[in-house]
Amino acid sequence: MTDLVKISGNFLEVSFILYLIATLFFGGGIREKRSREKQAGPNRWSKIAITLTILGFISQLAYFITRWIAGGHAPVSNMFEFTTFFGMMLVGAFIIIYFIYKLNVLGLFALIVSMLMIAFASMFPSEISPLIPSLKSHWLYIHVTTVAAGQAILALSFVAGIMYLLKSVDTKAKDKRAFWLEAIMYTLVLTVGFIVISVSFSVAGYNADFNWINKEGQERLASYHLPAIVGPHEGELMTEGKMEPIASMPAIINAQKLNTVIWSLLTGSTLYLLFRLIFRRRISTALQPVVKKVNLDLVDEIGYRSVLIGFPVFTLGGLIFAMIWAQIAWTRFWGWDPKEVWALITFLFYAAFLHLRLSRGWHGEKSAWLAVVGFAIIMFNLVAVNLILAGLHSYA
Repeated sequence: MTDLVKISGNFLEVSFILYLIATLFFGGGIREKRSREKQAGPNRWSKIAITLTILGFISQLAYFITRWIAGGHAPVSNMFEFTTFFGMMLVGAFIIIYFIYKLNVLGLFALIVSMLMIAFASMFPSEISPLIPSLKSHWLYIHVTTVAAGQAILALSFVAGIMYLLKSVDTKAKDKRAFWLEAIMYTLVLTVGFIVISVSFSVAGYNADFNWINKEGQERLASYHLPAIVGPHEGELMTEGKMEPIASMPAIINAQKLNTVIWSLLTGSTLYLLFRLIFRRRISTALQPVVKKVNLDLVDEIGYRSVLIGFPVFTLGGLIFAMIWAQIAWTRFWGWDPKEVWALITFLFYAAFLHLRLSRGWHGEKSAWLAVVGFAIIMFNLVAVNLILAGLHSYA
């Protein structure tokens, strides 16, 4: 099984590399299209890019299958597995959309988001662990894979929304639209900051152990892989020569993961300030030439259709299938667990999105902003709810 797990990891690495190379070719396709305005259909750069993307998707699919065989269950039971599957579904949805609309720049942004998801996943333990009793059900495959697929399709509306806003918003203006667009760019840099700081201390082999007391009054051990800015509830540092925490968190907060979020904020903010100092302009302004020739109506249609398809898929997985499994596992359909609450918030938001678009005519820029907010809710559910708030889904 060990060899199969290693092979699975190699497939994932290959897919990441192929996505990276494909991103460069999609960028080259944009440049060629801008220099040859009369050229019809996908150019040679784009053909190479989509071929590499498909090969990367096949490689990631091989990772998923071999890991399933090695573990004996669908690899969607923890943060590493779910997030990599999310990234794979995003690429799969993009490939389908690409062959419909042939939009090069969509690949550039979609693959970047997918690679960030895979890189984010790599920061979590990748070992295959036996399933806890509540997860030993065929509903694990049905519920979790459907949720990931729905959220991945909805994520494409975010990609389209970002492209629309970069093209339509005057990023040099001092107004709310320009401010919030740059805030989105800042948030993406924070994700890069998380990857940088996690990899750095992982390579350095940093580890600090704490004894702490959970909300049931039981003593537990927590291992920090980043210096402790915040410590666990009534925590006692057991490793000599490591940083003492500045503050102790209540038992309801997962202090170890909150500490990671704080480090990501600090590192990402530093990276963002360095960019601004070096290039002396906003990130959103620097990206505008990439979307210079994007057709806004086409991008708006892609964003809308992504929600139109992704919303019912997510509703099936995140609410209907989830409630059925909850009844089987915990003998109740609903319990106001943090994960359940945010799944409901996600459902209500995208229902409002479709209502405002179909009944109130919120097309174009308004629709793009809604797509961005929707993805922020999805990411809050994935990151903050899983990593910080304690609940029945904390095993993820």
